[in-house]
Amino acid sequence: MTVSTKGRYALRVMIDLSEHIDEGYVKLEDISKRQEVSEKFLESILSVLCRAGIVDSSENSDGYKLNKSPEEYNVAEILLITEGQLSPVPCVEKPVNDCPRYDKCKTVKMWEGLYKTIKDYLGNYTIGDLANNDVKGYLGDE
Repeated sequence: MTVSTKGRYALRVMIDLSEHIDEGYVKLEDISKRQEVSEKFLESILSVLCRAGIVDSSENSDGYKLNKSPEEYNVAEILLITEGQLSPVPCVEKPVNDCPRYDKCKTVKMWEGLYKTIKDYLGNYTIGDLANNDVKGYLGDE
């Protein structure tokens, strides 16, 4: 699994909105300047987040805000919305693996385990954690 630029920038946008949550609607222009990302690209990301109900836009669409507190959004949720999937291989994406080779596959349990690890790890961190730089590395580094 590789997280695209869209997914990485979506996390940056969510963090930016959480850091400016007290300001109400945050202007796209301001987010763009702080994040050093073009307004056009951010607009495409924000439209996906708005359609998903994660972010709300102002009536004149020049400002955005989170619909919930930063602690209520986890990283897995945001990446799933922007990436479409988090699985390392397509056959483990569905709730029920309907691969015709499932019973014979020597690697499927490994892929299922990796997928679970990815979802659990990313689901363990919130946008609030990222905004507060409260993230430990894989081995629990301080």
